[in-house]
Amino acid sequence: MLFVNPRSGDGAASRTKIVERAREHGVEAVTLRPGDDLRTRVLEVVADGADALGVAGGDGSLAVVAAVAAAHGLPFVCIPCGTRNHFALDLGVDRQDVAGALDAFTQGVERLIDVGEVNGRVFLNNVSVGLYGEAVRQAGYRDSKVRTLAETARKALGPSGRMPALRLVDDTGREHARLALLLVSNNPYAPGLASRPTLASGQLGILVLDTPEERRHPPGRAWSAPHLEVQAPATVHAGIDGEAVELAAPLEFAVRPAALRVRISARHPGAPPVARIPSPGSRRADAQP
Repeated sequence: MLFVNPRSGDGAASRTKIVERAREHGVEAVTLRPGDDLRTRVLEVVADGADALGVAGGDGSLAVVAAVAAAHGLPFVCIPCGTRNHFALDLGVDRQDVAGALDAFTQGVERLIDVGEVNGRVFLNNVSVGLYGEAVRQAGYRDSKVRTLAETARKALGPSGRMPALRLVDDTGREHARLALLLVSNNPYAPGLASRPTLASGQLGILVLDTPEERRHPPGRAWSAPHLEVQAPATVHAGIDGEAVELAAPLEFAVRPAALRVRISARHPGAPPVARIPSPGSRRADAQP
């Protein structure tokens, strides 16, 4: 069963005729309409006996369906029809071969990956609070992400700005009580890159940036851990896989190792570009000694 969000990626699903192509693969497709509750629709098809679940849409829709697939032990297929297709990149799905991604239903290679959770809610990519959590709530965020984030930072970090009072302890035992940004990802990102080498490390990636008045050096820290607790005095605005949500304090983050069965087309890489970059000093297997 494939769920299709026709509004994702400026209509990518319609341009690639994904519904018609899915039916050619023997996959039943459900086109989501405005007002549909995606989780309810997915639970209905699972109750009717669906044996695999897929999504042609953005990362927010992917996370909803993946959560149900993980809960029921069903295989999950990612069809990259969103705007950025962040999860597809790190999963190793060829984002330029939307139609070919459908092969995963019938000729897919299956493996297990981790999922993240915050307060029991599944996420595939990351959860961000602080500046990003405030920016994603703004009306202009979808159309101009960088501009909206910059404007949010200017207001929040200015003389009259107020950041949410978040508090956590990092892996060195140092307390962070005034955060500009907290990013918790399902598996760590490669240093300096917006991509994760693996989705099966059994670890969360954690990045904190302190507000300027903290005057710390360095002003932030990155580490990995299987869980994290964040204290806050009230409800926290957050972005979860690009969707604006509110989370009740405390925020309890955890990784669920090998919780999701994913299927990837056999003709797709099956690993992100960063994982395919040779490490310094490595050589090809067929190189002469």
